[in-house]
Amino acid sequence: MSKRLEDFIRANHNEFDELEPRMELWDNIEKQLTLKSGDQPKKQEAKTFSLGFVLRVAASVIVVMGIGFALYLHNGKKQGVDLAAINPTYAKQQVQYASMVQTKRTALKELAKSDPQLYKEFNAELTKMDSAYKKLSVDLGTSPNQERVLRAMIRNLQIQTEVLNQQLNVIEQYNQMKKEEKNEIKSI
Repeated sequence: MSKRLEDFIRANHNEFDELEPRMELWDNIEKQLTLKSGDQPKKQEAKTFSLGFVLRVAASVIVVMGIGFALYLHNGKKQGVDLAAINPTYAKQQVQYASMVQTKRTALKELAKSDPQLYKEFNAELTKMDSAYKKLSVDLGTSPNQERVLRAMIRNLQIQTEVLNQQLNVIEQYNQMKKEEKNEIKSI
């Protein structure tokens, strides 16, 4: 179809050139354009911001986001796992064993005043167990099987209690032997 139109235009080219619009037509168009351009409001210029202003705004946004993130992390760490919600029986056992461990540690500190080197060795072993307990405590919050982790925590506390009992017995026997040696020396 465009081929036929092109052929028609070429064939009648001379007739198209003869027809020209009258001069008044262009004057009328020009008058209408000037009237319309006068009625149109001026375009607003685009607002520009200085680099300093943009940097201050960006820094403010970063500070606010940083504070928000810090608060989020701080609140997330405060919220511990509710042991009673996992298993009330295990929660009671955990509290019971934790208090026993704390009591026995206090007793160990009192008895170990006589031999600080021995206490230092005993405490090193307890520190390893305590770090394992703390790792389990952290894992409790993220574990899909929280009851199993809670049982492992209780087992750790039980072992700590047994080790502390043994350590207390060793210290008592050691102190008893020292007393017997002193008594023998006095009797001689």
